[in-house]
Amino acid sequence: MSADHQNHPIDLHSPLAWPFFEPRHRELAAAIDAWCRAHLSHEDHGDTDATCRRLVRELGAAGWLKYGVGGVAYGGHGDTIDTRAVCLLRETLARYSGLADFALAMQGLGSGAISLAGTHEQKSRYLPRVASGTAIAAFALSEPQAGSDVAAMALAAREDGDHYVLDGEKTWISNGGIADFYVVFARTGEAPGARGISAFIVDAQTPGLEIAERIDVIAPHPLARLRFTNARVSKTQMLGVPGEGFKIAMRTLDIFRTSVAAASLGFARHAMAEGLARAASRKMFGQTLGDFQLTQAKLAQMALTIDSSALLVYRAAWLRDQGESVTREAAMAKWHASEGAQQVIDAAVQLYGGMGVQSGTAVEMLYREIRALRIYEGATEVQQLIVGRDLLKAHAAAKGNAQ
Repeated sequence: MSADHQNHPIDLHSPLAWPFFEPRHRELAAAIDAWCRAHLSHEDHGDTDATCRRLVRELGAAGWLKYGVGGVAYGGHGDTIDTRAVCLLRETLARYSGLADFALAMQGLGSGAISLAGTHEQKSRYLPRVASGTAIAAFALSEPQAGSDVAAMALAAREDGDHYVLDGEKTWISNGGIADFYVVFARTGEAPGARGISAFIVDAQTPGLEIAERIDVIAPHPLARLRFTNARVSKTQMLGVPGEGFKIAMRTLDIFRTSVAAASLGFARHAMAEGLARAASRKMFGQTLGDFQLTQAKLAQMALTIDSSALLVYRAAWLRDQGESVTREAAMAKWHASEGAQQVIDAAVQLYGGMGVQSGTAVEMLYREIRALRIYEGATEVQQLIVGRDLLKAHAAAKGNAQ
């Protein structure tokens, strides 16, 4: 028996007992769960913008946002981002509140490129405010004609003396309209396709940047289309070097794509709890719903889907924390967990019957929450392509080494 188990007895059947985790992760999981029970039981989503701002402030004050920021000197929890910690935070927050999960995730994604590629001055200016929740971050990558196909990006950044001048649009930008700054990816033209993209930090008050449209979605959160018209951005606001933006974007997504899978897992666990409660309490035909073999089979499939997703999520998170490339593993985790959560939540809705589609019930809200996760940060079909291409690449490398 490990010393950790002797000092802190845990259920060996619990995912937290898996060797992916260290004692600090188990302590974090217990702490965030207690915080969620105390702070997220009665959430008002009447004003989504105001609620999101409040959640960012509260998550920052509690210290949770530090886990998405790299560098202790810049307000982060560690010198590098602990992927397992971020995943545990997102999984737990998603079990309690989709908007709270969103608020934490976007602080990390919106500032991740600064953690990875920012200068000391850039990190000092932005990251401490992200970690404390006093500034809201956003990640501006997608465009009307460039979502999954990032290389089709059209937003142009033209060099002009000590500045770049940005013209074009971004859309589907989470935190759009409430963010204090945006990490924006634009075409600077050093080379064709993905090699001609650069990254910039653009403050929300920059002249020439406007919120062209607020976008309403089925699970409400701040979302907008941005328009840049002769927006002048100092060269000191560029992240990395010209033409490096695509690599920075992909490195950022590699960190946080696994955490999307963790959020999916949290939604699925909530749905499982709702389904079990319904099956155990619903009386019909002289017995409970759970007494029927069909119900038991449905619950078993839900449990299998959740456990297999969890293994994929924390394998990818653990590998990244070991310094390994996780392009394939993160894609597998995101693909399986988001698609699996949709299935689990749909099964929970079915167990609730008519009540399952009544607005405001837990399973109805989960049904709306999960749908977007199968699309953003790379749709399921894109994850399948990533996995397939990586397998072929590995096969070709192995064949070459054998010759």
